[in-house]
Amino acid sequence: MVGFGKPTLRGEKHEEKMVGQGPPYEEAGASGCRYKDFEGRLVMSVLTFGEIMMRISPPGHLRLMQVLPGSVEVIFAGGEANVAASLAMFGQPVRYLTAVPKNPITDCLVADLRRLGIDTSKMVILPKGRLGIFFLETGANQRSSNVVYDRDGSTISLARPEDYSFDAALEGIRWVHTTGITPALSQNAFDSCLELVRKARAKGITVSCDLNFRKKLWRWKPGVGPNELAKEAMSQILPYVDVIIANEEDAKDVLGIEAEGTSIEAGKINAPAYTQVAAAIVTRFPSVRYVAITLRESLSADYNNWGGMLYAAGERKSYFAPTTAQGQYEPYAIRDIVDRVGGGDSFGAGLIYAMLSSEFKDPGSAVRFAAAASCLKHSIRGDFNYVSKDEVVALMKGSGSGRVRR
Repeated sequence: MVGFGKPTLRGEKHEEKMVGQGPPYEEAGASGCRYKDFEGRLVMSVLTFGEIMMRISPPGHLRLMQVLPGSVEVIFAGGEANVAASLAMFGQPVRYLTAVPKNPITDCLVADLRRLGIDTSKMVILPKGRLGIFFLETGANQRSSNVVYDRDGSTISLARPEDYSFDAALEGIRWVHTTGITPALSQNAFDSCLELVRKARAKGITVSCDLNFRKKLWRWKPGVGPNELAKEAMSQILPYVDVIIANEEDAKDVLGIEAEGTSIEAGKINAPAYTQVAAAIVTRFPSVRYVAITLRESLSADYNNWGGMLYAAGERKSYFAPTTAQGQYEPYAIRDIVDRVGGGDSFGAGLIYAMLSSEFKDPGSAVRFAAAASCLKHSIRGDFNYVSKDEVVALMKGSGSGRVRR
């Protein structure tokens, strides 16, 4: 019997361990969270799939040359894992799927995820590859943050579709989330991502994909540039997607669809123009029901305006957040950013949680919840968004002063 939450070594049979009585049942602890329906079946609801890495950063705003050799901060991070962490913080049952090497660092990684209540039981451990790493220098004022990748040869980039048990991973799942980061790693990772979304669509499971264009990736096809390869690969994945998530640049970089009157370099966003961007995406990919776009005006590394838009294809209507009492879009002014990495992932997680809930499932409420959740992420050090549903709701209701709560 293998304890709930323990990853499966490839070739090892796995059986879920069920405990407790009466639905719904939840247990937090080293084994993660478990949820059962009224017939005693394990319910996970959301599956996220993608690479998790070590994030290595100098403390504060120091640069690598100021601390190496010396002490650095190390955490675990990755777009799809970030989404899983946020969902777990909101109390949403969530399962995380990836491929990782067999070593003591992986043991630490799994323990970190299980601590949050994430189901790691379908993670695949392979006797090949390594854990990817990225180095982050956090910017300040007019100096941008900078990321250096060291992820070539990672286990997930070597894993093929047949290394995963996708059917087992999809058991009890209502929603699958992936991103454009994983297929950017290698042909194998692209093939695996495509196979997962195909299977999910065939089972009637909602699929979301964050385009998440990374120009430093998308290098695995000789003679094809990053933008061209991203367009070629993502155009094969997106027909299986119900909800597309993107930032203000992704639609242009991946799909060649650009918002008029927007200058990313100047930190100027023409928010209404993204309705046309979303409509153009839906025209190209008719299976898409919703397009969500984060709207970031980057005035400096420390000061951003932040909000989001959700386009409902069935209504041909866009919903913006946050808004004034008169319903006009007015972004959050984030003037002292602690850490912006993972902001888009926290928006995606907020959107998924809201759309699966009964309380926030209408498009207007969903985008308000997503924008508030991701605004709060800018106050949290690290990739994971350690905020609760109640904190998000408080900000949605206008409690953004930062006063001490006693």
